[in-house]
Amino acid sequence: MKTFDAIVIGAGPGGYPCAIRLAQEGKKVAIIEKDKWGGVCLNVGCIPSKALIHASSQFNKLKHLDEMGIQTSAPKLDMEKMQAWKGGVVKQLTQGVSGLLKMNAVTAISGNAVFKDAHTLEITGASGKETITAKDIVIATGSRVVEIPILKFNGKNVLDSTQALDLKKLPKQFLVIGGGFIGLEIGMAYAKLGSKVTIVEALDQLLATVEKELVQVVEKKMRELGMTVLTSTKAVGLKEKDPAKESLLHLEVETKDGKKTLEADAILVSVGRKPNSDGLGLEKIGVKTDSRGNIPTDNQGKTNVPGVWAIGDVTGAPQLAHRATQDGLLVAANICGEKAFKDYKTVPWAVFVDPEIATAGLTEKEAKEKGIPYKVGKFPFGANGRALSTNEGHGFLKVLINEKNETVIGVHIVGPEASNLIAEATLAIEMGATAEDLVRTIHTHPTLPEAFPEAVELAFSKAIHVFKPKRG
Repeated sequence: MKTFDAIVIGAGPGGYPCAIRLAQEGKKVAIIEKDKWGGVCLNVGCIPSKALIHASSQFNKLKHLDEMGIQTSAPKLDMEKMQAWKGGVVKQLTQGVSGLLKMNAVTAISGNAVFKDAHTLEITGASGKETITAKDIVIATGSRVVEIPILKFNGKNVLDSTQALDLKKLPKQFLVIGGGFIGLEIGMAYAKLGSKVTIVEALDQLLATVEKELVQVVEKKMRELGMTVLTSTKAVGLKEKDPAKESLLHLEVETKDGKKTLEADAILVSVGRKPNSDGLGLEKIGVKTDSRGNIPTDNQGKTNVPGVWAIGDVTGAPQLAHRATQDGLLVAANICGEKAFKDYKTVPWAVFVDPEIATAGLTEKEAKEKGIPYKVGKFPFGANGRALSTNEGHGFLKVLINEKNETVIGVHIVGPEASNLIAEATLAIEMGATAEDLVRTIHTHPTLPEAFPEAVELAFSKAIHVFKPKRG
């Protein structure tokens, strides 16, 4: 039986950084992966979806170059070639993960791991079974898509997000069940490629956790793309017109006005994810899980069983790759003897729709609930020279300032490059930056980040490029 200092189960964005950091600190480390190195994010999630989104945006932009004086013939779509390009991006990055593990002397094992006791794992792989042991074991098994009873995935026309990202033929009519991050990102991508897309959302708002004024900007773009949005609508039944052919699906939905039938060539079901905590033998060693299967941890990443740690999606934390990475690095530090604690003052996130949405810190609702008095500055990208010069003057950047000490407590962006712009906001909130700090920081002109000081100054009615009358 092989013995290690630490073992990591799962080689996703939480697991492989954790293993590499442990090895860098001198630990003898093994990492186990039952599927693909790099996890969901790298192989079938974040990276391939962003590649598809980029390709679809480029295709869509070609249709609108005439207004800039650039005349082109109608662009043609080759889905198979696009998918091959996307696959090449993923392959390059997955090979990079394997190479990094090897260079850091991490023992990589392909197989399925099950606990025999709190320090021992039995691994079943292609070559049989083996048993390994370690003082510390980190569970980084991530999450998987939720399937609903009336819409079982078949890989042909009822699809999960992985399957929807790998279509070789563009569906003429594409239905998306679920108006969350993943559903809208993929739905908008296919709308730009030419599909007639309908979004079906059970709640009364798309992106239910996002401030409504940000979502409204995206909804306007969706209408421009010819997308249909049905909120307060539930899928209740599915019929296939002719099972022997690739024919239309008929989805029965229940709306506020009664039942109706929607037609589609393909349906993406994107209604959430659940933790991969089953099948690990956790009950055998006494690791507790909640009613949803999440593994609770303390602020150091420890489970209730000494020597067993958990990070990322499987803990019930926000399902974000960058959050999982930070969890992994923190747990590695604690295994190596440091006293590191989770103190994530702000965790940014982004939705790669059009225009992009990104946020960090408190929303207005959260500030009110906490009793924090605040000022709001909202600068439109329509007044930003860089945004206009790239034909992307939609949306705004909103800053929340604590009235008592004038620190930045929240930033919410809907507009071009929001996913990149949010980094400055995250650093500002994390470091306790004040309104003056942001205003006094010189920003390159002409750039999108100039919206930050302008938004802050708007909170005090002092912006240069937007007029806001002073109160009183």
